[in-house]
Amino acid sequence: MGPQGGARRARAARSSCQYQLAAMARDDGHRDLRETVSREFNENRGRYGRRRIKDALAARGIRAGERLIARIMREEGLAAKRPNAKPRRYSSYGGEVSEHPGNKVLRDFRSALPNRLWLTDVTQFSIPAGKVYLSPIVDCFDGAVVSWTPTTAPNAEMANGMLRRALESTPPEDREGLMIHSDCGLHYRWPEWISICERAGVARSMSKKGCGPDNSAMEGFFGRLKVEAFRGVDWDGVTIDGFMGEIGRYIRWYNVERIERSLGDMSPMQYRRSLGVA
Repeated sequence: MGPQGGARRARAARSSCQYQLAAMARDDGHRDLRETVSREFNENRGRYGRRRIKDALAARGIRAGERLIARIMREEGLAAKRPNAKPRRYSSYGGEVSEHPGNKVLRDFRSALPNRLWLTDVTQFSIPAGKVYLSPIVDCFDGAVVSWTPTTAPNAEMANGMLRRALESTPPEDREGLMIHSDCGLHYRWPEWISICERAGVARSMSKKGCGPDNSAMEGFFGRLKVEAFRGVDWDGVTIDGFMGEIGRYIRWYNVERIERSLGDMSPMQYRRSLGVA
Protein backbone atom coordinates (compact mmCIF):
# COMPACT_ATOMS: atom_id res chain seq x y z
CA MET A 1 0.00 0.00 0.00
CA GLY A 2 1.27 3.45 -0.87
CA PRO A 3 1.89 6.27 1.56
CA GLN A 4 -1.44 7.92 0.78
CA GLY A 5 -3.38 4.73 1.52
CA GLY A 6 -1.49 4.36 4.80
CA ALA A 7 -2.31 7.95 5.74
CA ARG A 8 -5.98 7.38 5.01
CA ARG A 9 -6.01 4.29 7.23
CA ALA A 10 -4.23 6.15 10.04
CA ARG A 11 -6.71 9.02 9.85
CA ALA A 12 -9.68 6.62 9.96
CA ALA A 13 -8.42 5.10 13.21
CA ARG A 14 -7.36 8.36 14.81
CA SER A 15 -10.34 8.77 17.17
CA SER A 16 -9.98 5.18 18.34
CA CYS A 17 -6.26 5.69 18.95
CA GLN A 18 -6.94 8.87 20.91
CA TYR A 19 -9.45 7.02 23.09
CA GLN A 20 -6.97 4.22 23.77
CA LEU A 21 -4.20 6.70 24.56
CA ALA A 22 -6.51 8.53 26.95
CA ALA A 23 -7.49 5.27 28.59
CA MET A 24 -3.84 4.27 28.98
CA ALA A 25 -3.01 7.68 30.42
CA ARG A 26 -5.55 7.24 33.19
CA ASP A 27 -4.74 3.58 33.87
CA ASP A 28 -3.95 4.05 37.55
CA GLY A 29 -4.37 0.46 38.64
CA HIS A 30 -8.15 0.73 38.91
CA ARG A 31 -9.11 -0.66 35.51
CA ASP A 32 -11.40 -3.34 36.97
CA LEU A 33 -13.01 -0.82 39.31
CA ARG A 34 -13.57 1.59 36.42
CA GLU A 35 -15.39 -1.12 34.50
CA THR A 36 -17.44 -2.06 37.57
CA VAL A 37 -18.42 1.55 38.32
CA SER A 38 -19.36 2.16 34.68
CA ARG A 39 -21.44 -1.01 34.57
CA GLU A 40 -23.27 -0.16 37.81
CA PHE A 41 -23.95 3.37 36.54
CA ASN A 42 -25.29 2.17 33.19
CA GLU A 43 -27.33 -0.73 34.55
CA ASN A 44 -29.19 1.76 36.73
CA ARG A 45 -29.65 4.17 33.82
CA GLY A 46 -27.59 6.97 35.31
CA ARG A 47 -29.71 7.24 38.44
CA TYR A 48 -26.92 6.41 40.91
CA GLY A 49 -24.42 9.01 42.09
CA ARG A 50 -21.13 8.28 43.82
CA ARG A 51 -22.65 7.50 47.22
CA ARG A 52 -25.22 5.03 45.97
CA ILE A 53 -22.69 3.37 43.65
CA LYS A 54 -20.34 3.02 46.63
CA ASP A 55 -23.13 1.39 48.63
CA ALA A 56 -24.11 -0.91 45.74
CA LEU A 57 -20.53 -2.09 45.32
CA ALA A 58 -20.10 -2.58 49.08
CA ALA A 59 -23.19 -4.79 49.10
CA ARG A 60 -21.35 -7.04 46.64
CA GLY A 61 -18.19 -7.06 48.74
CA ILE A 62 -16.32 -4.49 46.62
CA ARG A 63 -14.68 -1.86 48.81
CA ALA A 64 -13.88 1.51 47.26
CA GLY A 65 -13.74 5.00 48.72
CA GLU A 66 -16.30 7.58 47.78
CA ARG A 67 -13.64 10.01 46.57
CA LEU A 68 -12.11 7.38 44.30
CA ILE A 69 -15.51 6.52 42.84
CA ALA A 70 -16.26 10.23 42.33
CA ARG A 71 -12.93 10.67 40.51
CA ILE A 72 -13.55 7.65 38.29
CA MET A 73 -17.04 8.88 37.45
CA ARG A 74 -15.72 12.34 36.62
CA GLU A 75 -12.95 10.95 34.41
CA GLU A 76 -15.31 8.54 32.68
CA GLY A 77 -17.94 11.24 32.11
CA LEU A 78 -20.55 9.50 34.29
CA ALA A 79 -22.80 12.27 35.62
CA ALA A 80 -25.79 11.17 37.69
CA LYS A 81 -29.14 12.81 37.09
CA ARG A 82 -29.65 15.90 39.26
CA PRO A 83 -32.63 18.08 40.15
CA ASN A 84 -33.10 21.25 38.16
CA ALA A 85 -35.47 24.17 38.60
CA LYS A 86 -38.61 23.19 40.46
CA PRO A 87 -41.57 22.97 38.04
CA ARG A 88 -44.99 24.35 38.74
CA ARG A 89 -46.80 21.87 40.94
CA TYR A 90 -50.05 20.28 39.81
CA SER A 91 -52.98 21.22 42.04
CA SER A 92 -56.41 19.58 42.26
CA TYR A 93 -57.82 21.89 44.92
CA GLY A 94 -61.43 22.73 44.20
CA GLY A 95 -62.73 24.38 47.31
CA GLU A 96 -64.24 23.12 50.56
CA VAL A 97 -66.47 20.35 49.18
CA SER A 98 -66.45 18.31 52.43
CA GLU A 99 -65.24 18.66 55.98
CA HIS A 100 -61.46 18.79 56.39
CA PRO A 101 -60.43 15.83 58.59
CA GLY A 102 -57.46 17.70 60.05
CA ASN A 103 -53.73 17.13 59.83
CA LYS A 104 -53.04 14.23 62.20
CA VAL A 105 -49.54 13.50 60.86
CA LEU A 106 -48.07 16.94 61.63
CA ARG A 107 -45.12 16.32 59.28
CA ASP A 108 -43.95 13.23 61.19
CA PHE A 109 -43.60 10.73 58.36
CA ARG A 110 -42.00 7.96 60.39
CA SER A 111 -43.64 4.58 60.77
CA ALA A 112 -42.30 1.63 62.78
CA LEU A 113 -44.48 -0.91 60.96
CA PRO A 114 -45.71 -1.43 57.39
CA ASN A 115 -49.22 -0.28 56.50
CA ARG A 116 -49.65 2.14 59.37
CA LEU A 117 -49.09 5.41 57.53
CA TRP A 118 -49.65 5.82 53.79
CA LEU A 119 -49.14 9.02 51.79
CA THR A 120 -50.73 9.95 48.50
CA ASP A 121 -50.85 12.82 46.02
CA VAL A 122 -51.04 13.43 42.28
CA THR A 123 -48.30 14.70 39.98
CA GLN A 124 -48.36 15.73 36.34
CA PHE A 125 -46.01 14.92 33.45
CA SER A 126 -46.04 16.80 30.16
CA ILE A 127 -44.56 15.06 27.10
CA PRO A 128 -45.04 15.85 23.38
CA ALA A 129 -47.81 13.23 23.14
CA GLY A 130 -49.83 14.87 25.92
CA LYS A 131 -50.24 15.03 29.69
CA VAL A 132 -50.07 12.09 32.09
CA TYR A 133 -51.07 12.14 35.74
CA LEU A 134 -49.68 9.74 38.33
CA SER A 135 -51.47 8.86 41.56
CA PRO A 136 -49.42 6.62 43.90
CA ILE A 137 -49.60 5.50 47.52
CA VAL A 138 -46.29 5.42 49.42
CA ASP A 139 -45.76 3.54 52.69
CA CYS A 140 -43.84 5.60 55.26
CA PHE A 141 -42.37 2.43 56.77
CA ASP A 142 -39.82 2.02 53.97
CA GLY A 143 -40.91 4.24 51.07
CA ALA A 144 -42.42 1.35 49.10
CA VAL A 145 -45.02 2.26 46.48
CA VAL A 146 -48.07 0.22 47.50
CA SER A 147 -50.24 1.06 44.50
CA TRP A 148 -50.25 3.53 41.62
CA THR A 149 -52.44 4.69 38.75
CA PRO A 150 -51.20 6.54 35.63
CA THR A 151 -53.93 8.21 33.62
CA THR A 152 -54.69 11.02 31.20
CA ALA A 153 -57.71 12.11 33.23
CA PRO A 154 -57.10 13.14 36.87
CA ASN A 155 -60.59 12.15 37.98
CA ALA A 156 -62.16 10.40 40.95
CA GLU A 157 -61.66 6.91 39.53
CA MET A 158 -57.91 7.51 39.27
CA ALA A 159 -57.61 7.98 43.03
CA ASN A 160 -60.39 5.61 44.08
CA GLY A 161 -59.11 2.73 41.95
CA MET A 162 -55.59 3.20 43.31
CA LEU A 163 -56.87 3.10 46.90
CA ARG A 164 -59.03 0.02 46.28
CA ARG A 165 -56.09 -1.89 44.81
CA ALA A 166 -53.86 -0.90 47.73
CA LEU A 167 -56.44 -2.16 50.22
CA GLU A 168 -57.09 -5.36 48.28
CA SER A 169 -53.37 -6.16 48.31
CA THR A 170 -53.16 -5.69 52.09
CA PRO A 171 -55.10 -8.07 54.38
CA PRO A 172 -57.22 -6.29 57.02
CA GLU A 173 -55.16 -7.75 59.85
CA ASP A 174 -52.00 -6.25 58.34
CA ARG A 175 -53.38 -2.69 58.19
CA GLU A 176 -54.97 -2.32 61.59
CA GLY A 177 -54.69 1.32 62.63
CA LEU A 178 -53.83 2.49 59.10
CA MET A 179 -53.96 6.20 58.31
CA ILE A 180 -53.71 7.76 54.85
CA HIS A 181 -52.44 11.32 54.51
CA SER A 182 -53.02 13.53 51.47
CA ASP A 183 -53.22 17.14 50.42
CA CYS A 184 -56.66 18.77 50.34
CA GLY A 185 -57.33 18.06 46.66
CA LEU A 186 -60.79 17.18 45.37
CA HIS A 187 -59.90 13.50 44.95
CA TYR A 188 -59.68 13.04 48.70
CA ARG A 189 -62.79 15.04 49.60
CA TRP A 190 -65.34 13.43 47.30
CA PRO A 191 -67.88 11.05 48.92
CA GLU A 192 -66.56 7.86 47.29
CA TRP A 193 -63.01 8.31 48.63
CA ILE A 194 -64.36 9.03 52.10
CA SER A 195 -66.66 6.00 51.87
CA ILE A 196 -63.84 3.66 50.82
CA CYS A 197 -61.76 4.80 53.80
CA GLU A 198 -64.64 4.43 56.24
CA ARG A 199 -65.58 0.94 55.04
CA ALA A 200 -61.96 -0.20 55.35
CA GLY A 201 -61.46 1.42 58.75
CA VAL A 202 -58.77 3.74 57.41
CA ALA A 203 -58.30 7.05 59.19
CA ARG A 204 -57.86 10.18 57.06
CA SER A 205 -55.36 12.99 57.52
CA MET A 206 -54.99 16.03 55.28
CA SER A 207 -52.56 18.88 54.74
CA LYS A 208 -53.52 22.51 54.99
CA LYS A 209 -54.37 24.17 51.69
CA GLY A 210 -51.26 25.23 49.78
CA CYS A 211 -48.86 23.92 52.45
CA GLY A 212 -46.33 21.73 50.63
CA PRO A 213 -44.27 20.81 53.73
CA ASP A 214 -47.35 19.11 55.19
CA ASN A 215 -46.85 16.35 52.62
CA SER A 216 -43.13 16.80 51.98
CA ALA A 217 -42.27 13.09 52.04
CA MET A 218 -44.63 12.53 49.10
CA GLU A 219 -43.11 15.48 47.27
CA GLY A 220 -39.70 13.91 47.91
CA PHE A 221 -40.79 10.74 46.12
CA PHE A 222 -42.07 12.71 43.14
CA GLY A 223 -38.79 14.61 43.02
CA ARG A 224 -36.72 11.42 42.89
CA LEU A 225 -38.96 9.90 40.26
CA LYS A 226 -38.74 12.93 37.98
CA VAL A 227 -34.98 13.30 38.36
CA GLU A 228 -34.25 9.61 37.82
CA ALA A 229 -36.85 8.69 35.20
CA PHE A 230 -38.25 11.79 33.51
CA ARG A 231 -36.07 14.88 33.21
CA GLY A 232 -33.32 14.86 30.65
CA VAL A 233 -35.04 12.17 28.56
CA ASP A 234 -36.11 12.82 24.98
CA TRP A 235 -39.80 11.83 24.92
CA ASP A 236 -40.36 12.73 21.24
CA GLY A 237 -42.11 9.85 19.50
CA VAL A 238 -43.10 8.17 22.78
CA THR A 239 -46.81 7.42 23.03
CA ILE A 240 -48.89 7.99 26.13
CA ASP A 241 -49.11 4.23 26.70
CA GLY A 242 -45.36 3.89 26.19
CA PHE A 243 -44.70 6.63 28.73
CA MET A 244 -47.02 5.02 31.27
CA GLY A 245 -45.11 1.78 30.79
CA GLU A 246 -41.84 3.54 31.53
CA ILE A 247 -43.26 4.99 34.75
CA GLY A 248 -44.45 1.52 35.79
CA ARG A 249 -41.03 0.03 35.09
CA TYR A 250 -39.38 2.72 37.18
CA ILE A 251 -41.69 2.11 40.15
CA ARG A 252 -41.10 -1.64 40.03
CA TRP A 253 -37.34 -1.01 39.90
CA TYR A 254 -37.72 1.46 42.78
CA ASN A 255 -39.53 -1.11 44.92
CA VAL A 256 -37.41 -4.13 44.12
CA GLU A 257 -33.90 -2.94 43.24
CA ARG A 258 -33.18 0.69 44.10
CA ILE A 259 -31.02 0.72 47.22
CA GLU A 260 -31.56 3.27 49.98
CA ARG A 261 -29.04 4.13 52.68
CA SER A 262 -31.73 4.56 55.33
CA LEU A 263 -32.74 0.94 54.70
CA GLY A 264 -29.23 -0.40 55.15
CA ASP A 265 -28.37 -0.25 51.44
CA MET A 266 -31.41 -2.33 50.51
CA SER A 267 -34.47 -1.72 48.37
CA PRO A 268 -37.87 -1.59 50.09
CA MET A 269 -38.64 -5.18 49.08
CA GLN A 270 -35.21 -6.42 50.18
CA TYR A 271 -35.66 -4.60 53.48
CA ARG A 272 -39.05 -6.19 54.11
CA ARG A 273 -37.70 -9.63 53.30
CA SER A 274 -34.81 -9.11 55.70
CA LEU A 275 -37.36 -8.41 58.45
CA GLY A 276 -39.72 -11.19 57.41
CA VAL A 277 -42.59 -8.82 56.62
CA ALA A 278 -42.60 -9.02 52.82
